[in-house]
Amino acid sequence: MNNPHPHPPFNAATAQVAGRLAGRRILVTGAASGIGRSVAELFVRAGACVVALDRRRPVDLAGPASQWLAVEADITDTSAVANAVQQAVERFGGLDGVVNAAGIANTDWADAVSHEDWQRVIDVNLTGTFNVCSAAIAQLRAAGAGTIVNVSSGQGLQPFKQRSAYAASKAGVISFSKSIAMEWAPQVRVNTICPGAIDTPMVRGGYSAEELHARVGPRYALERIGEPQEIAMAALYLSSAESSFVTGIVLAVDGGRSYH
Repeated sequence: MNNPHPHPPFNAATAQVAGRLAGRRILVTGAASGIGRSVAELFVRAGACVVALDRRRPVDLAGPASQWLAVEADITDTSAVANAVQQAVERFGGLDGVVNAAGIANTDWADAVSHEDWQRVIDVNLTGTFNVCSAAIAQLRAAGAGTIVNVSSGQGLQPFKQRSAYAASKAGVISFSKSIAMEWAPQVRVNTICPGAIDTPMVRGGYSAEELHARVGPRYALERIGEPQEIAMAALYLSSAESSFVTGIVLAVDGGRSYH
C-alpha cells in the first residue's frame, strides 16, 4: 500500500471561505474550464458576484444565480471585452476585481512555430490580459479598493524547450503586471500567480493523464502536479482584504518547480 502524500491536493470544496469576498464584484476570464472555472466557483462561495467570461459561454455554474453573470467574449476582441465590462456594470453596479485566467499553450520548437501561432499565443495570453485590464481599470479605480490577479506561468519564470511562444507571453504578463502595479497604485493592487503543471484541459492537451502523474509530477519538489483549486485559493487571497498590503508580487504556486 502506498503511503499518503504528505501534502495532498487541497480540497477547496470543503474550505471555510464564506464571507471572504462578501460584496465584491469580480470579472474572471477563462471561466468555462480549468483554473478560471475553479476561481469563479470558489469566489461565488466566498460571497462575490462573479462575471464569468470565456470565448464559449460558461454553463452549469455552481452557486446562486443572483451572483453569476456568464458572458461569451473573446479577450482578443476589445469591443467584446468592453461590452462584458458594461454588462457587469449593468448587472452588479461596477467591478471591484479582475482575475485573468484565460490562456492558450504552444509546444512547438522555436524554429518551427509559425508566425500565426506565435501571434495567437501573444494575442491571447499577453494582449488579452492587457485588453481586460484596460477595459476594467476605470471601474476598479471607482471601486476604491480594486484588485487584479493575472495568471502567468512557471514558464514565465523558468522556461524550458518547446515553450518559446508560451514562455514569452507569460513572461510578458509578469512584467506588465509589475508595471501597472506601480502605475495604478494606490487605488488598485495588482499581483501575478505563476502556476506549475496543473491538471487542466490545457495541460492535458500536451500530456496524457498517466504522463502527468508519472513523468511530470516527479520533477517537482512536492512530487505531484497541482489541482485548479490550489490556484483558486491563491487568487482568493490576492483578491481579498487579507492581502491588503500586497501588490506587485509574483507568487509561484508550483510545487517547488522554480525557486526564484
